[in-house]
Amino acid sequence: MLFKRSFVKFKPSFLGEKELSQQRALFEDNFLWGAGSASQHVEHQQDSDWTNFERQVIKDGNTSTDARPGFALPGHINSLDTFSESVRLRKTNFDNFFDQDFALASKLGHNTHRFSICWARLFPTQDLNKPAPEAIEFYHNILDSLEKYNITPFVTLFHFSTPAWFWDKLDDKRGWERKDAVEHFERFVQSVLDAFGNRISHWTTLNEPMTYVYNGYMQGIFPPLEKRDINGVINVIEQLLKAHAMAYKLIHDNASRKNLSAKVGIAKHTRAFTPLRNWAPLDIISSKAVEQAFIWDFMDAINSGVLKISNTHVKKHIVGLAGTQDYIGINYYGQFYVESNLSNISKPNIHFFNPKRHDEEKSDLDWAIYPRGLYNILRATHKRYKTTIYVLENGLADCNTDDVKRQNFLVDHIDQVWLAKNDGVDIRGYIHWSLTDNFEWAEGFTARFGLIGIEYENNFKRIPRPSATLYKQIIKDKGITPETRERLKQR
Repeated sequence: MLFKRSFVKFKPSFLGEKELSQQRALFEDNFLWGAGSASQHVEHQQDSDWTNFERQVIKDGNTSTDARPGFALPGHINSLDTFSESVRLRKTNFDNFFDQDFALASKLGHNTHRFSICWARLFPTQDLNKPAPEAIEFYHNILDSLEKYNITPFVTLFHFSTPAWFWDKLDDKRGWERKDAVEHFERFVQSVLDAFGNRISHWTTLNEPMTYVYNGYMQGIFPPLEKRDINGVINVIEQLLKAHAMAYKLIHDNASRKNLSAKVGIAKHTRAFTPLRNWAPLDIISSKAVEQAFIWDFMDAINSGVLKISNTHVKKHIVGLAGTQDYIGINYYGQFYVESNLSNISKPNIHFFNPKRHDEEKSDLDWAIYPRGLYNILRATHKRYKTTIYVLENGLADCNTDDVKRQNFLVDHIDQVWLAKNDGVDIRGYIHWSLTDNFEWAEGFTARFGLIGIEYENNFKRIPRPSATLYKQIIKDKGITPETRERLKQR
């Protein structure tokens, strides 16, 4: 049921910097505060498609990257060969450190933690009728640890990686395009529910489905390393929607039988898509088109039950899909600039920052930092769907020891979450990306997103950064005080 204030007419907050600095951003007592991770990022390597890719990268020496920060080179993982085999195998050594990590999270005031359950760990081979017992024990131990520290688990079922066998051909189709793909995912989801269904109330079925499709099937950066046009990925998008609808039903059926609470949604990657040239009509049109295709098409389909893909004639009704979201998870990382391409209108150029602005604040990946964009996307999501929202990822790559940039990022973005809540948006939690440094897909171990730094070659030593302490203060204060803002200005 929506908060009553979700229906309040918007009176947008346009506070100046001076006015905002004097405000106290106060959140309710039951607001969820935490940080996130994903199994392929932190756990020991399992028999997944990503593990196969990582091993092939080392075998072939494909460890270069694009000369432009943040732009991955297809088929490569940045500098993966500069880390030892032990690190590549164990990632953050989360398997042996998770209790220590959660103890740190608890000490830092976190009351939730987002993580994913590895499909390949439960079903390393296709012929298993039941999940591997040692995998079930592993995740029970994780849940035990979270329970010990009074941290609410926020669980993701598909966070990009899949079992390696999922890519064996069946009728010349692989992965999500196999005719039995959703059936296999259903077996995985049901097994997770059988084992842990009474211990988890917050579920994310799919993480960033359009990012997965775009990077894996259109740009060749993620497995399966393919380069197709939009018409070539329609079936993948449809299959992911069917997988979500199936998982939603299974989770709620399980909750209903056992009289449990369950909130189910997806995590959607969002950006502030801005025309590079405000005076150019085609840039304005292109930025709106990119926003619709990347952000809204997938969520519109879940809302209506009909898949419509921008710039195509696709219109597919998917049985059981309509209304299968109890909340929407927003992942937000900043601003992209869209420049129309006269030689190919359907493929505009995307810039990670404004090349004409030398003073623009950027992350280590050259992603433009734009806090107001988070407010805008939260408000637009609420206006469009009128449902609960969780911020499930928000963070930046910052390798500096003092991480002042991350500290400013935290305050500026949490301020925008508070402003959106004040304007009637039903936001129930903020989960920072990420708890610790980790393996960041095509960027490998080079991009440092962690509130807690990791010295990989020093027995995976954990070192909380100043931003972790700042976040602890924010959580303790139930928001951001004028005093916190003032202290940060002095750093």
